Amino acid sequence: MSARLLRGWVVDFVDGQVRDQREGALVVAKDGRIAWTGAHARLPKSYAGLPADDYGECLILPGLIDPHIHFPQYRILAAPGKDLLDWLNRFTFPEEARYRSKPHAVAAAESFLDKLIANGTTSTLAFCSVHKTCVDALFAAAERRNMALVTGKTMMDRNAPTAVLDDPETGGYDSAQLIGKWHGRGRLRYAITPRFAVTSSEAQLAVSGELLKDYPDCLMQTHISESAGEIDFVSQQFPWSKDYTDVYERYGLLGPTSLFAHGIHLAERECRRMSETGSAVLHCPTSNTFLGSGLFRYRHLTESRRPVGVGIATDVGGGTSYSMLQTLGEAYKVGMLGGHKFTAGDLFAMATIGNAERLHLDDEIGSLKVGKWADVVVLDPTATPVMAARHEVSSSLEDILFSLMILGDDRAVRATHIAGKRVHGKRPRQ
Repeated sequence: MSARLLRGWVVDFVDGQVRDQREGALVVAKDGRIAWTGAHARLPKSYAGLPADDYGECLILPGLIDPHIHFPQYRILAAPGKDLLDWLNRFTFPEEARYRSKPHAVAAAESFLDKLIANGTTSTLAFCSVHKTCVDALFAAAERRNMALVTGKTMMDRNAPTAVLDDPETGGYDSAQLIGKWHGRGRLRYAITPRFAVTSSEAQLAVSGELLKDYPDCLMQTHISESAGEIDFVSQQFPWSKDYTDVYERYGLLGPTSLFAHGIHLAERECRRMSETGSAVLHCPTSNTFLGSGLFRYRHLTESRRPVGVGIATDVGGGTSYSMLQTLGEAYKVGMLGGHKFTAGDLFAMATIGNAERLHLDDEIGSLKVGKWADVVVLDPTATPVMAARHEVSSSLEDILFSLMILGDDRAVRATHIAGKRVHGKRPRQ
């Protein structure tokens, strides 16, 4: 790849601040990393002759990062269920059973990543099914794109159809093999993945904890406290536990590399233990509202005396959109109902550098600092007639970002670049 210049309104989110350069420029080096960024008028002479993509008044931002999504559920958006557990049994488990087939998994992986990229998502932490074929297919597809991706084989050994179950020994052995094959290969990372306490026996949770102990540089992903029915079920299965969080803590699954999706109903003691162990919670607003699970309490989770790290994610297919823009808009609404008013800058920061920090990849992605990978999304605030009309009354960058997250979707994504290569969108006219 040759070095290239991107021109436009360069916007970044660093150290709690929104930084922007309206007539800005970003230089992508041959190795796909950011070589320079700043005002175009101050572009060093050594870069003046580079071929350029001029995006005009469009915003050039760090690529959006989705830290909780289910690859095998990519087709079942808008599948109805009475609640979480009903939805899993009616739609999710039958769909995930298909991923034992290598041809199906390979074709699905290409479609899945194409959908993410079309929505401006350049990195993700994804669940796979219990099948090794599923994990291999997704890693291989991401590797071909030079994409920063974290995933892992789901482990579940009870309370689901046989076609989507493993056992503690097999789950642990397969996970270790996949870690050896993929973890740290290029931009790929592995996540140890017990689905959740409902579908894992004590023996399997113990194996998951041992894996995390043996491979401490891997992430651990699971679910927690998503719905009232799920919480009741967990308390019945683990009658010795203080609460849901205590189940995971018993088996060594809390810690600074541990990510727990949802966390809607976490009690005070649970938040304290999450905070003390450095564990993080991933807010999935479109999923929570769609399945009627509850409203995320951001102020409760982030209380200053025992703050819990929070990320934001689509949770497709329980989530109803691949778009992180739509996800941010829903998080804003949920926050308003819970007495917390986010700024657009807050939420874009959470979806970029914040999520990079949750994935322990902030030294590589999440901002437009020199030396990081040139994972970039270009957003057009006038992409639709409604957005264009709204844009006419915007008087600040905050106004523009706000309209993008409330009105925007994949149509607002003018281009997506991964490691400096444009992988979605057409080259702008010169």
